[in-house]
Amino acid sequence: MITNFSAKASVLTHYIAQMRDVKTQGDKLHFRNNMKRIANIMAYEISKELKFESVEVETPLGVAPCKKLADKLVLASILRAGLPMHDAFLNIFDHAENAFISAYRQHHKDGSFDIKLEYVTCPRIENKVLILIDPMLATGASIENTLSSLEEYGKPKEIHIATIIASTQGVNHIKRLFPKAKIWAGAIDDELTAKSYIVPGLGDAGDLAFGSKLQE
Repeated sequence: MITNFSAKASVLTHYIAQMRDVKTQGDKLHFRNNMKRIANIMAYEISKELKFESVEVETPLGVAPCKKLADKLVLASILRAGLPMHDAFLNIFDHAENAFISAYRQHHKDGSFDIKLEYVTCPRIENKVLILIDPMLATGASIENTLSSLEEYGKPKEIHIATIIASTQGVNHIKRLFPKAKIWAGAIDDELTAKSYIVPGLGDAGDLAFGSKLQE
């Protein structure tokens, strides 16, 4: 299942327009807040796909039939760009467990690159719902390597991938390798540059949220 939120205009597409706009990207606080707003909307939509159980809750005036979340969740974020979204997802799914993955592109002189994972911390994910958060899904290599690295922690019941901007190529790559994963994208752009950056995209989400990295 692939959900492209930009297929229908909403306040989410309004937030994405602000994030893409070079005239407003200098305001890091605004950029991070829009990431959180989008993540809140995605979390709500993802919740509709989860398992709930019927319970009776005692109120001061009686007993109310209610629905409570039954699935056990693990929120996994790729550092550092995923942190604002992770915080927003955790506000919605406040009892979720958490995983963090440090991944980066190691560029070579010929213009190619490899995805390096230097740090992974994760609880057991066996039979739990895994929500993997990464603001940009370009080639899909980071998502691929992350999901492969998490296999040692168990087999999740479901996999949801939450991203703000994805490329068609990256989405197709993940669909092919993980056909049961559900992708939730704020927008899907058709083009990648020769260096595998999304066009029109929005630039480097990590830099825009937290400042430029030291270049080696």
